[in-house]
Amino acid sequence: MGPRNGATEEATEGATEEATEWGHGSAPSAAPPPAPVISLRARSLVSSILDRVLAAARQLGASDVHLKVGLPPVFRIKGELRTVRDVPPLSPEALQVFALGMMNEHQREQFESTWDVDLAYAAPGGGRYRVNVFQQRGHVGLAMRVVPPEVPAFEKLNLPKPVLDLTENERGLILITGITGAGKSTTLAALLDAINARRACHIVTIEDPIEFVFRDRRSVVNQREIGFDTLSFARALRAALRQDPDVIMVGEIRDVETMEIALQAAETGHLVLSTLHTADAVDTINRVVSLFPPHQQQQARVQMGHVLSGIVSQRLLPRADGAGMVPAVEILINTPRMRELLIDPRRSGEILAAIETGSQPYGMVSFDQSLKELLERKLVKYEDALAQATRPEDLALHQRGVQRGDDQVDPAVSPGRTTAARAAATTLGELELDDDGTDVSFSTSVERRKP
Repeated sequence: MGPRNGATEEATEGATEEATEWGHGSAPSAAPPPAPVISLRARSLVSSILDRVLAAARQLGASDVHLKVGLPPVFRIKGELRTVRDVPPLSPEALQVFALGMMNEHQREQFESTWDVDLAYAAPGGGRYRVNVFQQRGHVGLAMRVVPPEVPAFEKLNLPKPVLDLTENERGLILITGITGAGKSTTLAALLDAINARRACHIVTIEDPIEFVFRDRRSVVNQREIGFDTLSFARALRAALRQDPDVIMVGEIRDVETMEIALQAAETGHLVLSTLHTADAVDTINRVVSLFPPHQQQQARVQMGHVLSGIVSQRLLPRADGAGMVPAVEILINTPRMRELLIDPRRSGEILAAIETGSQPYGMVSFDQSLKELLERKLVKYEDALAQATRPEDLALHQRGVQRGDDQVDPAVSPGRTTAARAAATTLGELELDDDGTDVSFSTSVERRKP
């Protein structure tokens, strides 16, 4: 099952195949149960069915797949959870066999000691997935993020050009931020591939796990996966400084040690790109500083003030035409004025205003400004924009044609309209998605899952 597989123990041929039944199984236990002993034929059947489910997820445009004991597979499509109706509820044995089959020896040991593990899975029929295997109520569960087959071109992401312009810097720190599912990894990959296509340099990535696989274009790209090629972000990042890198990508900054080394790498002339789970630019600055103990926080501000190139925060909204998602972005560029605000904690409250007034010539934009533009272009619905706004009351005033500050209101922009009723079903592929998770026969419709 792909390049990361092959860790499961060989099963005995004579074992019963009843363990692969899809119905409910044994009661929960306090620790991951031992791998069930089933026949090779039964194991192959489990994997082929779930691989087919994953193929259907790609066909239906799902971003995530959730596998839980007692439920059929659940897809997230355009932000909504939908249940696959033509697959019966998953049994503990089926999920455990499928999960353990993805793991190498190190990953299995980690799962057995910590009860969760991150890994990448390459399906036999093509397609890559970022997987978190975890234990819940004594059973194995999986959350799988669908990785596009190719690194997307930046031009296809509907992101402003100032985001791409950040990669013109040969040194500094670029942070891509947002909540889970905001498209951080996709943006990061697109920026790296733009560098890969434009510059002859050495790019080192440190990921947990590897999602997009880059092919060398003008650059040489080396990708290292936590738990497979290296032990930790901090260890790999420290080693990367001795590998003649020009560009270093850290999949996620999770601790103060990794942050310290990232700042050091940017200070010593490297371009460092990474992600943080933060809501906006101000939250990102506060999160970075809070990683450090109190006596080091001012020094961290000074360091970041000198090495930060920019912060790009993202939020995904449903398109008004129903054709996928579109990003709203907040872009902070580290200008001389912004550097002063970053260094002085007493002036943190001025950062958002500096972003809003920094459009020309720097290309900065706040979330609310980005949302107004999306509304004016009729790419999103008013109620969706309002839900994502930093200052919802200001966005509402803007939509009513009220001028605030220096904003220029376009009188052609109409107030928000009531959300149109969505189609209950569309004909797509082989699998049917159900509202209530009941087991039904094969059909061809897709329906929204009830909250």
